[in-house]
Amino acid sequence: MTRLAELRVHRVPSALVRPFVTAIRRAEAIDVVLVEAVDGDGRSGWGEAPTSWRVTGESPESVRAAVLGPIADAVIGVPVVETERWAIAIAAAVIGNSAARSAVECALTDLAAQAAGCRVAEYLGAAPDTRQVQTDMTLSAGSSVDDLVQRALAHRDEGFRCIKVKTSAEEPLMGAIAALRRELGPAVALRVDANQAWTPETAIRVIRDAEDAGIGLELVEQPVAASDLDGLARVTAAVDTPILADESVWTSADLKRVVQRRAADLVNIKLAKTAGPTEALRVAASARAAGLDVIVGCMMESAVGVAAAASLAAAIRPEAVHDLDAGLWLRSSPVVGGLDYRGDRAVLAEAPGLGIRSLAGRAAA
Repeated sequence: MTRLAELRVHRVPSALVRPFVTAIRRAEAIDVVLVEAVDGDGRSGWGEAPTSWRVTGESPESVRAAVLGPIADAVIGVPVVETERWAIAIAAAVIGNSAARSAVECALTDLAAQAAGCRVAEYLGAAPDTRQVQTDMTLSAGSSVDDLVQRALAHRDEGFRCIKVKTSAEEPLMGAIAALRRELGPAVALRVDANQAWTPETAIRVIRDAEDAGIGLELVEQPVAASDLDGLARVTAAVDTPILADESVWTSADLKRVVQRRAADLVNIKLAKTAGPTEALRVAASARAAGLDVIVGCMMESAVGVAAAASLAAAIRPEAVHDLDAGLWLRSSPVVGGLDYRGDRAVLAEAPGLGIRSLAGRAAA
């Protein structure tokens, strides 16, 4: 029985194709932090830990310390096929550090799927013929209306049928989304992500204005502070537009509190929040049981992290439009193989696991 032999951490500075701006941060480059899990037969599984002090509360240094310290102590030597055993060990190894834990669990899931001779998507429960999932495309905050419209039109021409607009507390939103709707027409779905920027009163006013103007927003994501579940519930009850909880829901315990307050219509599941696929599947199942739809999202990360997220999306809701465009924001992939993009489709590799052959610039073993 093949066992986990080693965990490695790789840090790859990566430039973005353009600045990524939200209500809480601006980035022109990121540190891609990858975890490579190597088994006794020399196979490698891959995971990614997106880092941001203001989002995950983690840094490349903290991820390295957690992965090569307590997490490695907990899982080295464990058979790669004993999924429940190493998932429990990872969860118990360290408090917090959800991105670090997710990267290790994703890497081990990759190895386990390879050992089983299937893709990660199938290992998580996807139908064998599910080869791709649809994604939206994000427009950053801080751009002029003209710039937003031109980028949106370019993305539409590339095949995207769902555009997500980031906004902030300082930005007037109505002019931007009205212009986007006018230029894009009714065939392109529009989403708005406030990234916690608004008060409940502002959110209700802005969303009602959009409804009265006939903008037809598909959803509004996390309009208020993550901790303000009562405020989120007020917004959800006061508007017709579906409200998507993102930062408010990291785990199934968070989801339970949202459900109890009827605080959202949908939930955005991210592996770096749930600390890996095990809890992500649990959140998805609980959300659907409570009548909430789910989409799968990603942080600002490379195609490695997005490959795991897309595999999860294929398993839990393959028909939905997810939020998995982050890999397109990097100038180049840090790995050879794995996820690819074709228009608005995140396309899974055909090979077992995630289909990643090696780090870019390093020959495959």
